[in-house]
Amino acid sequence: MSLIEVTNLTKYYGKARGIVNVSFTEEEGEIFGFIGPNGAGKSTTIRLLLSLIHPTSGSARVFGKDVVTHGPEIRRDIGYLPSEVYYYEGMKVIDLLKYSASFYDRDCTQRIRELSEIMELELHRRISDLSYGNKKKVGIVQGLLHGPKLLFLDEPTAGLDPLMQRKFFDLIRAENARGVTVFFSSHILGEVQRLCTRVGIIREGSIVEISDIRTLQQNNYKKVRVTADGLKAASFDLPGVTNLRADNGAVHFFFKGDINSVLQKISGIQVADVTIEEPTLEEIFMHYYE
Repeated sequence: MSLIEVTNLTKYYGKARGIVNVSFTEEEGEIFGFIGPNGAGKSTTIRLLLSLIHPTSGSARVFGKDVVTHGPEIRRDIGYLPSEVYYYEGMKVIDLLKYSASFYDRDCTQRIRELSEIMELELHRRISDLSYGNKKKVGIVQGLLHGPKLLFLDEPTAGLDPLMQRKFFDLIRAENARGVTVFFSSHILGEVQRLCTRVGIIREGSIVEISDIRTLQQNNYKKVRVTADGLKAASFDLPGVTNLRADNGAVHFFFKGDINSVLQKISGIQVADVTIEEPTLEEIFMHYYE
């Protein structure tokens, strides 16, 4: 079942482009990665899905309901961590979380305690005394305290140290294992690669690719490195070869096509070493931006 259905969603801020004709679906139980550089339209898409802003044209449905006409109802079962978190500076963390919990028709006391322990959050400190990273941890607990069915994460790890990032990823995997669907927006491609099963790439307000991560890597370029005495880059000037360069007796290139043509060329050379590997998501992503 599709938990999110987006059809030709478009948003202009006056004459400025937000997103244009964005369409995709996210299935129940999925961790969907939404990647693109800053300004590509990631946050605009999330805000439209949350009905915090309204589209210029197109439509979106969450839990099978139109986001504009059923916004308040939909938001009851959604958790949201925005890219920037702002709070009442004078409040204590525990008071803020209790205030957030009061919007939901359930007792969140135990949940607040569990999440705060995982994220090592000091509940009795004032918001004004917290670092940016600790404010982000408050946002993570706030987004999860009511046990949402769908979780929107917008650049969630900014400000978290590497150890806390790992705890955060473990927490999101555990939530997903409990049945929570996750929409994970980031410009940090390694994060998406670690966490998500499927990915949408957005560029200048438009979707350029939607694919599962494995297919995206397999159907894309192979990364090839051949080492041999006196080897010149021109030896591999073949159809499908790009980014061809030679250094220190090794030739490096990307290849797209039938790999047998490369293997045939290699078989005629006395090689010292050969590696053929899948590119990282980062390298694939740069391909879409070149």
